[in-house]
Amino acid sequence: MKTRILSLLLLSAVTLGFTACSDDDPDTGKSVISLGNTEKNDFDKWIEANYNKPYNIDFKYRYEDIEGDFDYYLVPARYEDAITMAHLIKHLCVETYNEVAGVDFTRQYFPKMFYTVGEWEYKNNGTFILGTAEGGLKIYLTGLNYLPTYLQNAGTLNHYYIKTIHHEFTHILNQTRTIPSDFQTITSTGYVSDMWNETPNWLPRGFITDYSQHSYIEDFAEVMSVYITNDSATWDKWMTQAGATGSGLIQQKLDIVREYMLSNFGIDLDELRDVIQRRQNEVMTGVVDLQDLSVY
Repeated sequence: MKTRILSLLLLSAVTLGFTACSDDDPDTGKSVISLGNTEKNDFDKWIEANYNKPYNIDFKYRYEDIEGDFDYYLVPARYEDAITMAHLIKHLCVETYNEVAGVDFTRQYFPKMFYTVGEWEYKNNGTFILGTAEGGLKIYLTGLNYLPTYLQNAGTLNHYYIKTIHHEFTHILNQTRTIPSDFQTITSTGYVSDMWNETPNWLPRGFITDYSQHSYIEDFAEVMSVYITNDSATWDKWMTQAGATGSGLIQQKLDIVREYMLSNFGIDLDELRDVIQRRQNEVMTGVVDLQDLSVY
């Protein structure tokens, strides 16, 4: 409750600061705080044309305390960074699944809301939350105000943002089709829950990332999201680092993930990966204008 009150006080202070400066009034059309009666700006109209109408997906970039987590100090995402993220999700996630599985798949399974904030959610164990999936209906993304720093490199863009979205979407798919029981037994004694960030040598132990060690549910989502957002050379490098034992365990997990996607959703994991890699290259080479708000 204290966190919520502090957040509201901070927002009140911001609002008062805005009204006190008559010579420098804010552009309320680009407000990153939900004011209840804000007129639609160009970004709102773009969201309506690219998210609302074709997929019934809401992309919320204005700060609404009820959509966040009261356990953390949060700030709104900057307007320009929210525009960039909306383009990235559209090109690298939504339209990727359109291309591989068809628009009906996207409309049926993709979450009906994305909510973004500017800061990470820092935990007391030295880690921070990149995103969450809630009830199969919402993906919550943090840290958008760091996006300009990580946008310059495909590896960091994937690590902090795009992989997170595919990871959380995997959780949503798992709520529709359960994870095969065989997956849980491959490294059943290796999961360490919240000690994952203090447990080294995850690759030789059969885990593709340190976070994979948290639980079999997170492991499944990590295998899926890491595989499709990285090229074959990067994956092969990790398999070499894992050694014969570790790579063998990871390969068993990947085979189950591959069969799961194919048998349940008709998605070839390698085709999905190829499409993501091509689209990612289009982003990194500037083919995609990440600030364009044209509506056709």
